[in-house]
Amino acid sequence: MSTLHHAPPAPVGGSLFGATTLICGVLMTVMAAIIVVRMFFGLASVTNLNDGYSWGLWVVGDVFIGSALACGGFSVALLVYIFNQGQYHPLVRPALLGSLFGYTLAGAAITVDLGRWWNFWHIFWPGYFNVNSVMFEVAACITLYIIVMWIEFSPVFLEKLGMREARQKLNKVLFVFIALGIVLPMMHQASLGTMLVVMGGQVNPLWQTPLQPLIYLLSAIILGYGVVLFESCVAASAYRRQIELHLLNPMARVMLGTMAFYLLVRFADVIWRDAFALAFQPNYVALSFWVENACFIAPFLLIGSVEARRNPARLFLAGIAVMLSGILLRLNGFLIAFDTGPGWSYFPSVAELLVTLGIFAAEVFGYIYITRRFPVLPREPVPARAAQA
Repeated sequence: MSTLHHAPPAPVGGSLFGATTLICGVLMTVMAAIIVVRMFFGLASVTNLNDGYSWGLWVVGDVFIGSALACGGFSVALLVYIFNQGQYHPLVRPALLGSLFGYTLAGAAITVDLGRWWNFWHIFWPGYFNVNSVMFEVAACITLYIIVMWIEFSPVFLEKLGMREARQKLNKVLFVFIALGIVLPMMHQASLGTMLVVMGGQVNPLWQTPLQPLIYLLSAIILGYGVVLFESCVAASAYRRQIELHLLNPMARVMLGTMAFYLLVRFADVIWRDAFALAFQPNYVALSFWVENACFIAPFLLIGSVEARRNPARLFLAGIAVMLSGILLRLNGFLIAFDTGPGWSYFPSVAELLVTLGIFAAEVFGYIYITRRFPVLPREPVPARAAQA
């Protein structure tokens, strides 16, 4: 292998102040102000939630979608540690960093959405455990996964602090947390699909199926690879680095293979349940179904050939298409194609949208800070650095 494959991670360096971090700071400030109002005056003061739609953008967007978009670390770990594809190891830390912020902020978003947020501690108190609840399983798995990810990522901080002895001791037990970091997301991503199943007839038949746990798990894996494609392209452009085509090209092929299996399961299920006719009705639900699946199919057109996968712009667009497909899958099931009966409707308020933007801004700011100050991204080879000078 070339030295690029084995280049150790290093801080990118540079100033933390710029247009991007300034915008992120403003959005986070606005988000904090809205959250303070919500905590003191209730959900009705800033959201459009009602008795028909008790889950809105903060749960569906920040938790269901946010956690799926944060599966990059899990998806790459499957390749490296389960399928023994060690050449992908340089992608582990950047992917894990994205997952770390995505899941941590998704957990915080749950607290903001709880009606009686001051009782949040009940989730962690054995006396309140409901082991028969799928929501409890999701909450427990996500909480444990967040802790596991911080432990998995801790070598980055230990290296920065020069704590070699602590790093060596952690390495001896790190395999346990790596294993948990693969099993836990498989459990709760599947269970997020189960939460759609238990809602019964409120969910349109195009999305109401016993196979939702498998569909959600497969789509989460696909989204993980799509986000890695997107983040790698953006990081290479923003930091003026060489894009890692030698890794992204074969990884994209794995993503397409997984996506082909997903589409087979998705359409076979809809046809088997005699629900496919609903996809041809003249309404917005059918349109949203086709837009969702068009986004799943688009990467085959964009990067279906080896030559196309060598084009960074096509990889970037494919990553966006994959992200949109997973977002729409979850929006369709829980909001767009969700019907609690006549008289109820929901559309997020401006405040809800601003909080979601603020959470996204916090992820971007955190990613910039950590990658600039800590060893996350692979060290650039000397020739590349000289060419940029």
